[in-house]
Amino acid sequence: MAPASNNPAGDLTSEVLQALSKADPILSTETFAEVPFESIKAALDRLASRSMVAYEQVEREEAFLEPEAEVIVSHGSHEARVFEAVRQALDGLSIQDLEGKIGDKTVTKLGQGKAFKEKWIKKDGAKLVALVESINDVTRDQLKVIQEKKTHDAKIIADLKKRKLLKMQKVISFRISKGPKFALEIVKEETDLTAEMLASGAWKTAAFKPYNFNALGADQHAGALHPLNKVRQEFRQIFFEMGFTEMPTNQFVESGFWNFDTLFVPQQHPARDLQDTFYVSDPLKAGKPCPTSADDKQDYETYFQNVREVHQNGKYGSIGYRYPWSEDESLKLVLRTHTTSVSSVMLQRLANQRQDGRVPPARYFSIDRVFRNETLDSTHLCEFHQVEGVIADYGLTLGGLMEFMDLFFGAMGVTDLRYKPAYNPYTEPSMEIFSYHKGLNKLIEIGNSGIFRPEMLEAMGLPKDMRVFGFGLSLERPTMIKYGISNIRELLGHQVDLNFIQKNPAVRLDKN
Repeated sequence: MAPASNNPAGDLTSEVLQALSKADPILSTETFAEVPFESIKAALDRLASRSMVAYEQVEREEAFLEPEAEVIVSHGSHEARVFEAVRQALDGLSIQDLEGKIGDKTVTKLGQGKAFKEKWIKKDGAKLVALVESINDVTRDQLKVIQEKKTHDAKIIADLKKRKLLKMQKVISFRISKGPKFALEIVKEETDLTAEMLASGAWKTAAFKPYNFNALGADQHAGALHPLNKVRQEFRQIFFEMGFTEMPTNQFVESGFWNFDTLFVPQQHPARDLQDTFYVSDPLKAGKPCPTSADDKQDYETYFQNVREVHQNGKYGSIGYRYPWSEDESLKLVLRTHTTSVSSVMLQRLANQRQDGRVPPARYFSIDRVFRNETLDSTHLCEFHQVEGVIADYGLTLGGLMEFMDLFFGAMGVTDLRYKPAYNPYTEPSMEIFSYHKGLNKLIEIGNSGIFRPEMLEAMGLPKDMRVFGFGLSLERPTMIKYGISNIRELLGHQVDLNFIQKNPAVRLDKN
């Protein structure tokens, strides 16, 4: 066996070549027992790339002694130590004296039982006496063999493992043999063809290192799109192909007026409670709606009063909610609970974009973050992304909404939709959308939809005969389904695995 090598990899390659010149093949764990695995692997790869050696990886299980077994190898087995103590006492030995002589209660107890079983000792009155003159300490001999060879008969190994004297470990070694270009020295190989070599003619006799076209380049640690962004892009493409315009959604903080009141959500609605909505503490309130630029000619004061009136006393054929509407409550600042607040802003602007006295049809969509005071679990977070679309046009019907939903979700590969009546403060009629999930073997809710109420639209100034479809769904749910994620906290938040972000491919919603 070669001595332990502390030499760098270059010297280790020479040692491998020298060892192979004396014996072929060799086993790395025997010839280079003290050399670290990484070092011998590097040296072998260097030699194998030059066809100087060939090697194969060998895996096997080896037996290693537990600390108790090492004590047995040094001092004998428990039963042998008990026998020897009893044999040396010519008149026998009491159990108490035996414990004192051996000095270990556990050894005494275990060894005494084994010695009785082997019929080495017996009990004579209150004393233990020896039955034989000498013994063969089989356990110690077996452990010595295992200590040297790391293996033994399978039955013996199993018995010693049962006695917790051994542990098995997987050992990886290399069987090394000479290669077709074996030599005792590594010939220097050139890596580049230089102008000097061409000029001098040295290239004719030079040995060039072959190119490894399979070598991987260094990891550049490039950035990667989050799975939510990948699915979001798929949704955006579907909307664009269907003629939608993207709404600006970069304002996370809204007033209660735009987030609730314009949507005909009463001020006593549970959605406006602290348990469901995050309110901003500083500043507490927003100003009343007003023009944001010199080009903004909209009459916000009239709209503000229309919203007040439709809530408090009723208007546009509606009796309203008939409660004292509070301006202070309306101007409280909140983290938006849905992107429908943005839809409300866009529809109010649309009402003031008349062409030849007529409000033009429009299609808007948005995909962005919203905030709700939810209880955290595997499917709910306090912040998530909402996908929303609105279609404003004339002659729209509930059947048309259902047909559009079939087309929209069909573009994602989601078919066999089912619809269920639902309640929303700002849509009537309203429908929850379900689809059969083959993996879960049941219908699951995938979205919500409806036709916006006249109390919401006519307060903005939209004509009576214009109808507006509204629909929305979560971005997280289809992303979790597509990427096979069961816990939303593995998709969004501080528990996300960066390797998952970097390695997962883009998706196609219309492909399984």
